[in-house]
Amino acid sequence: MIDLFLSEPRCDEDVDSGDSMKLRASLLNELESTIWSVITSGSRSEARLWLCNTIAGMTSITPRHQCELFLNLLKSQKHGLASQLLHMMFEKKPQMGGSILAKRSHILEIFFEGNPKRALQWFVNYSSGNGLELGKGAKALSQFAFKNRDICWEELEWKGKHGQSPAVVATKPHYFLDLDIQQTVENFLENVPEFWSSNEFTESVKDGDIFFIDRQFFVQYFIDLMYEEDAGDIWEVIGEFLTGQPFSSLCHHLLITLEEQDLFSFLKLLRRCLHPTMESKYFNGISSLFEIVLAKSEVPGSIDRILLLNAIITQGRQLLRLLHEEDAQNSQERVKEIVSKISAIPSNSNSLIFFFKNACEMSTSEVMKCLGLQCWVLYYRMSQECRTPESWESVFLNNHIGFRRSDKYALLDDDGLSDEQIVDKSRKKRKARKKRRRNQDLLDDYDDALVKFDPTSEKLDMLSNSGSWLLSTDGYLATWTNVDLPDHLHLHCLSKWMTWLFAK
Repeated sequence: MIDLFLSEPRCDEDVDSGDSMKLRASLLNELESTIWSVITSGSRSEARLWLCNTIAGMTSITPRHQCELFLNLLKSQKHGLASQLLHMMFEKKPQMGGSILAKRSHILEIFFEGNPKRALQWFVNYSSGNGLELGKGAKALSQFAFKNRDICWEELEWKGKHGQSPAVVATKPHYFLDLDIQQTVENFLENVPEFWSSNEFTESVKDGDIFFIDRQFFVQYFIDLMYEEDAGDIWEVIGEFLTGQPFSSLCHHLLITLEEQDLFSFLKLLRRCLHPTMESKYFNGISSLFEIVLAKSEVPGSIDRILLLNAIITQGRQLLRLLHEEDAQNSQERVKEIVSKISAIPSNSNSLIFFFKNACEMSTSEVMKCLGLQCWVLYYRMSQECRTPESWESVFLNNHIGFRRSDKYALLDDDGLSDEQIVDKSRKKRKARKKRRRNQDLLDDYDDALVKFDPTSEKLDMLSNSGSWLLSTDGYLATWTNVDLPDHLHLHCLSKWMTWLFAK
């Protein structure tokens, strides 16, 4: 029997802290060591990525706080982080960087000098439905040249045998398409410095499109503005960008660039912004549950404890995958042995929670770690032992979880996808065929999504031995397949336990 420990503790119940409970705590420590050895033996970088993904899923961080979090890191001379942020800003909001560059457009003299390829890219003409038209750079150059013809007309180089006069170009502005762009830009670089700070040229770069010519050049230039000149306007724009972006997007783009110590510093800052609701009904995902752990934990001496807690709380399926890899065979056997011993300990839902909560020698972090490990034990057992509808029904009944069978099946296709993920697609195709193939057998209706059934097929056996469920744990709102039940019940159990742990 798998006991999910869902009986709410009673305050008047005696705490059983006898040998069986001490044995459970000892075995959980052994399990921790085994799991940590798997993580550190080659999957530490993956564990960091798991942590970054969990943080990205947090929804309680306000725009003001996310701006403060990343600005604190950026202002500590994190050039790698700054580079990644600028790449992100140039990609998503180039006009924000363009507004900074426009104030310093003279720097583009250096950008174009000695680099005809860049000049041709920016001052190029482009094809449209009406033929060739001036590009942004070429248009700025032509407007400036005509407006200031008394000082720069001689610097225009024409492709024809002779140049064009201002009077002719005034009536036929398309003649500017005949400019020798490369030579003209070189002349302007050498003899017309006024152009590079002119309103015409400034306007042409405001939208930030110029960044795409050589993004790395501008990234380095902006980093110099940030850290060498400490320019106030660049920091203001960066703050505006950080405030306006989704927290999840910032995390996915920026946290992966941090060294472990910097990520640890970020987590310590993040804890100050977390004020999670301590009622399990408000836990809308695994990331919100991890907020509880992060907010309530004491600050550890290193990031190791947080990596472990995140792995056992949010990455049950991935840990199983690591254990099933060839080089983790010994760890897999060890975990199996430890889980078997823990499962053999007589269980008492109330005394288990009270034991962890009232064990005076345990810190809050230690208690949460033990609860996380115990919950992963349940995840492991459900993943390994519950393979049939009967086994799941036993879990539901023994833990007083109301359930109803769904009319959908949990048959997996060759790619490991459940029918819930592919039946919708099949139904659309089925409707399109219906008028032409009314008498077609039902199996053929799904021939592009489900395997064809064979009376001797193993997948037919899977169909008869699998299903999906509606559970009272979420008010019968979601349909859970056998594959997803361990994840759902793991979250449900740990949410309950954390709520009881911090109940006043």
